[in-house]
Amino acid sequence: MAKLESVFSPSEPDPALIRSMALARRICLNAVGLISVLSLGLWLLQALGASIPGLSPFFGVDAAFCVLLGAFSLHLCELRKGPRRSTRLLSILLATAVTLLAAAVLLQQHFPLSIGVSISALAGQAARFSLSDPMSSQTAAGFALLGLATICMQLRPWIAGRLADLLLFLLVLLVLIDVSEYLFGLLPMFGVPGSLRTSPLALFCLFLLAGAALLGRAESGVFSILLGRGIGSRIARLFSPILLLLPFLREVTRAHVIEAHRLPANYVTAVLASTAAMLSFGFLLFVAWRINGMELEIHHLSLRDELTGLYNLRGFHLLAEQALMMAQRVHAPFSVLFIDVDNLKRINDQQGHSFGSATLKEAGKLLRSTFRESDVLGRIGGDEFAVAGQFSQAAIAVATERLREAAALQNSRPECRFTLSLSIGHVTSEPHAPEQLDALLANADTAMYEEKRRKKIEPK
Repeated sequence: MAKLESVFSPSEPDPALIRSMALARRICLNAVGLISVLSLGLWLLQALGASIPGLSPFFGVDAAFCVLLGAFSLHLCELRKGPRRSTRLLSILLATAVTLLAAAVLLQQHFPLSIGVSISALAGQAARFSLSDPMSSQTAAGFALLGLATICMQLRPWIAGRLADLLLFLLVLLVLIDVSEYLFGLLPMFGVPGSLRTSPLALFCLFLLAGAALLGRAESGVFSILLGRGIGSRIARLFSPILLLLPFLREVTRAHVIEAHRLPANYVTAVLASTAAMLSFGFLLFVAWRINGMELEIHHLSLRDELTGLYNLRGFHLLAEQALMMAQRVHAPFSVLFIDVDNLKRINDQQGHSFGSATLKEAGKLLRSTFRESDVLGRIGGDEFAVAGQFSQAAIAVATERLREAAALQNSRPECRFTLSLSIGHVTSEPHAPEQLDALLANADTAMYEEKRRKKIEPK
């Protein structure tokens, strides 16, 4: 049962999305791996006294090593589902190296430390250079968070998984700050751009690595809600890009309008704040509408028989009880009809379950065409149906005869592939008789079985 519930769980990841996610993750890791290798190769050529005209390292040695080690560690994360424990340990070691290197850059920037790499053996002369063009503090902090998150993703305890989700959330926040700071600095409406110490390509690689880490964790972590097949997951996938881009669009619009001196700053702020509030309120209304619709659908499915479309046993009892109380309140007669489809087991055995299902569907159609919309129609057993409504004894007898005639007409048609035979019993509660629904059903069931016995003893 647990496996069956897992298969139909709305939070279960969509296999198609998982395949697309894995492909996107591999593309990100391959891209940043290639960029870091090329950058390190250009640095090595410079260290050896050679260079390629028109080409220079894309970013500093520290960033190149963080990108390369981080990409390799995340790639090993994908392989950790295999039986080899050494793969997981190597991924943890590489992630630890990324964390320590990023922490060293942070220490170098905030404390009077000097970090250098000797390459005299490679250049053939005593040469020493510091990690020139170092990462900014924000980017170094991003790589530190990436390394710590990767380590937690490889550990088994439940708390490590939750910590990985938190670190990834902080990493995405930091990457958004870094990238948006750079992009806003390119726009003239935000004034003179500040000096960016880290190469834009390093920021791009960190952005791809954060995305790859998020995709790798999404299948099992808190972010798995984005991959589910349920309504909530689909809503999250639909609105996530909008909610993430909306604040940035708001700031760009605000800066552009204020810089153009078209409207007063306080009026622009009021308009944008009010628009954001109404958009948030509209999103809340949409989510509430979808949840109510989902709740109504679940309620409908819990009361309906999937095969015939009639009420199931639970739905029939619930609505027939209400109809009986209504009839007793207005002192109206109330009748219950009990119907059994004859020889259903023989139809299943001789012609297959598809014919048996078709027989039940046809019986449901006959009931819907014979009785009123206000009557309660239900399939309350495998081959048993029931009808409840405000009928007098004469009216229920007429309805019973009409149902038999409809079955006979159906059997006489040339395209009919099976004979539909019904055994029917009915009882009527007088207006002043406070009978219970279960008692009426039991009496109608008894009357139905008496008719079934008469059919067996009567000559054909």
